[in-house]
Amino acid sequence: MGAIVPLVLCGGAGTRLWPASRESAPKQFINFLGERSTFQETIQRISTPDIFAPPVIVTAARYRHMVAEQLAALDLSATILLEPEGRDSGPAVAAGSHFIAGHDPHAVVMMLAADHVVEDVASFRAAAQKAAASAQNGHIVTFGVRPDHPATGYGYIRPDGAGETPDIRAVAAFVEKPDAAAAEEYVAAGYFWNSGNLVFRADQLLAEYARFDPETVAATAEAVAGARSDCGFLRLEETSFARTTAASIEIAVLEKTIHTRVLPVSMGWRDIGSWDALWSLTEKDAAGNAARGEALFVEAKDNYVLGDNLVAIVGLSGLAVVQTRDATLVIDRSRAEAIRPLIAMLKESGRPQIEEPAYVYRPWGSYQAIDRGERFQVKRIEVKPGGRLSLQRHFHRAEHWIVVRGTALVTIGETERLLYENESTFIPIGAVHRLENPGKIPLELIEVQSGTYLAEDDVIRLDDDYDRLRDDWERRAYAAEPVRDSSNGDAGGKPQSATSRPQPRRHS
Repeated sequence: MGAIVPLVLCGGAGTRLWPASRESAPKQFINFLGERSTFQETIQRISTPDIFAPPVIVTAARYRHMVAEQLAALDLSATILLEPEGRDSGPAVAAGSHFIAGHDPHAVVMMLAADHVVEDVASFRAAAQKAAASAQNGHIVTFGVRPDHPATGYGYIRPDGAGETPDIRAVAAFVEKPDAAAAEEYVAAGYFWNSGNLVFRADQLLAEYARFDPETVAATAEAVAGARSDCGFLRLEETSFARTTAASIEIAVLEKTIHTRVLPVSMGWRDIGSWDALWSLTEKDAAGNAARGEALFVEAKDNYVLGDNLVAIVGLSGLAVVQTRDATLVIDRSRAEAIRPLIAMLKESGRPQIEEPAYVYRPWGSYQAIDRGERFQVKRIEVKPGGRLSLQRHFHRAEHWIVVRGTALVTIGETERLLYENESTFIPIGAVHRLENPGKIPLELIEVQSGTYLAEDDVIRLDDDYDRLRDDWERRAYAAEPVRDSSNGDAGGKPQSATSRPQPRRHS
């Protein structure tokens, strides 16, 4: 048997971990538990050449630079497939399987989510090899985690009888997330947590998928065949991918096929989909309080704190308090699902806190919002050595740049100049300009924007090292499209113009 090919899905928005996780910088890229993100920890677990081949990663185009940057920090490489749009895990797995099957139809594939925690890596790798042996016999094997408590935040698997071997069990049913009473019953009855990890042969998975949804399998095959290279990434062909049916791989295949098997495992697995899960994985004091950041607890117990500044909790229990520069969440730690209506409210009101975090990563570096008023905004910008922003112009704002550390090469119109520490420059409204770091240390500067409109979409890129001109075009095309009123469901909504909801400004 050859090496197992990891297929890592890395496209979720992680809204249940708002406000730390945002749509443009979701949870899988955040260091919640240590020095590395869960995406990086996932990649590290599969970086054993004698067991695993180099991974294939499926992600959204908007996350591609974060994926590449975090891979580079590990000095590891991967094939990165870009989805034109999110269609749930089913089409993502099908596309990844087509790509892998194009190199080896009989390749054994291990599908992994990028936001899971595994504490016992040796047990994980041993389980992968057991599952791979079963997959060679035509089975689609999922890891069933032996529960250590009656969790309500996970789906469950009900095994069918003793199974064909002591290690591999048949699956009687996949069960949705239960309430507390049902969870206790499931644990007592020997159910497993559904980890969502799968091991299968590429051709077998595609054959089973085609039995139940041939259109999606054909569409993803065309999307892979028509994929184009884009600065080291592979963009799946958009028109074909749009014909797929959005569905999870469980609903699309696993719940319907007779070939699903479950491998019981104990490997310290957790899905960090809630603040309660993070609390369970974080070191606690004698009263059960856990914190990442500075916190004080007085007559308080079993609380979780994540904060940029000091958080004090007095006389309260069972809370999660999450503080960022632009938002604070206080929630009953055990009620993960209660955040969904809050997220809906944030989206409906168009609040910026749902999209961008205060600390924003870009392929050239990062920026952090410091202050903002009606006609001004202040940011701290860091440009990595060799990093270069796009050649661009703004129609509604001017900018002042003050270098704090390092050396800046600044282009304004036809003029280039070097700026050193404590030097500054001014970019008038409409001026074509660019910032780059020609040095060997990070460039840090303070940017003061002033004008009538300060949103991020007031930028026209004229040249870009990171191929974002296409992203700009797609964003403006989307903003110009009519939207549908979905208040009565997905179908039959009344068309409305793009101006009937707040829209980004567009420029010719």
